[in-house]
Amino acid sequence: MAKYQKWLTEEGLIKLEGWARDGLSDKQIAEDKIGVSERTFTDWKKKFSSISSVLKKGKEVVDRQVENALLKRALGYETTERTAKVVPRDKDLVSTERREFENRYKIDNPEAELQEVKDAAIKAIPTTERIVISEVDKEIPPDTIAALFWLKNRKPNEWRDKRETEITGKDGNDLSINIKL
Repeated sequence: MAKYQKWLTEEGLIKLEGWARDGLSDKQIAEDKIGVSERTFTDWKKKFSSISSVLKKGKEVVDRQVENALLKRALGYETTERTAKVVPRDKDLVSTERREFENRYKIDNPEAELQEVKDAAIKAIPTTERIVISEVDKEIPPDTIAALFWLKNRKPNEWRDKRETEITGKDGNDLSINIKL
């Protein structure tokens, strides 16, 4: 089987999309994840539209997330900061909930063995719980650097640092300057 065929399967395409969404470059995907040269990977993208499209889809998702985060940071936002503590639950309550869970599990899975039932109850019913101790509403102010970055990229004609100015002479003719030395 040719190496590219593995990456045309549903599982292979999902991995490729995930790596693109994680922000890996095509070179990193090719060399670090697949074990082929970047050139070979580029050939695969040209030859197989499914590879090209999942990479594009994965990159679009993360690009949109970054754009949204940048805009949110540029405008400022409100958030609630929570402080929590993990504490043990009452042992009798945990035991009662696990017995109830085991009974329901036995009804839904009559073929299950005793150990499987107990393991499922242990997994489903926690022995600790998270208690929120305090909640504080915070306002994150707008970030001028994020706003400037956004504007320079979205409205380059109005916000770029370098501006070009054209000077013309009388009646729109070329301007000539005589310098005497």
